[in-house]
Amino acid sequence: MTRKLAALLAATAATFAVATPAQAQGGCTRDQLQEMADSWVQALERGTMMTMQLGEWVDYNENFQRSSLGGFLDPARVVNHHLALLDTTTCQVFVEAVMKDADHPIVTATQIGRGFFGVGPFDNIVTDAGDWLFDANATYEYARREHWSDIPEGERASRADLIAAADAYLNLFNDPTVEVPWGEPCARLEGGVYTGRGLPTDSCNVGVPSGVELTNRRYVVDPVKGAVNVFLEFGANHRPDSHTFRIENGRIRYVHTVTNCAEDNCGFGPFSEMLQRNPDMQPPYAPLDE
Repeated sequence: MTRKLAALLAATAATFAVATPAQAQGGCTRDQLQEMADSWVQALERGTMMTMQLGEWVDYNENFQRSSLGGFLDPARVVNHHLALLDTTTCQVFVEAVMKDADHPIVTATQIGRGFFGVGPFDNIVTDAGDWLFDANATYEYARREHWSDIPEGERASRADLIAAADAYLNLFNDPTVEVPWGEPCARLEGGVYTGRGLPTDSCNVGVPSGVELTNRRYVVDPVKGAVNVFLEFGANHRPDSHTFRIENGRIRYVHTVTNCAEDNCGFGPFSEMLQRNPDMQPPYAPLDE
């Protein structure tokens, strides 16, 4: 190796050593991350990855398995509703999207990174008919009535407090003694099932399974929205799962759950039959704000 080439390689290595930690420590702005989230929605609607400034090497995982980004994006879909969280500490975005396509409705939960060379990697949880409590139209109707506006600057919780609130809820599945900061009102959107009825007494504390471990948690935290998204492996079957929380005044206000199943309704029988037995799982839609 020549002395000139060795010097060039050393300089390149030094550049990576400086640049990569800067990204991990918050080397991005909300505007940059919003642009990244918007470009993902555009990619869904145009059916192409060319709307995004992708990195040279892009990992795409679908339901926690390596897959094809181009294959997922084809065909183009109308995004009827979406929610975006922006994490300037880790330079990640989270986008929950509802696509009510008559032939193939889907609901997705997507964590996207932003590296030195561009956008990526992608972790995408994709749900459709047969996944946990799936009903894209109900998800759309309930979600678009919620309020996820910015938290006033002096009232924002810290990153650590947001994660702690989310973890308390998730730890409850395996430890019934955990104290969860339940809010009132609180609305829980789980697939197409909703606990909100527009009442001040609405509660998310309606029970969870017991003895279930929720492992391998990965967080996207947005203090401006008072929100945190958690990707995790649900239970012994390690089902791909997304939980998104809105925290107001230290209390849980909204919970969204998106879970991919390897079997119909995660083995609990058809969702339509569950609704027949308990139609209150889908309360009437509240009036939309003018």
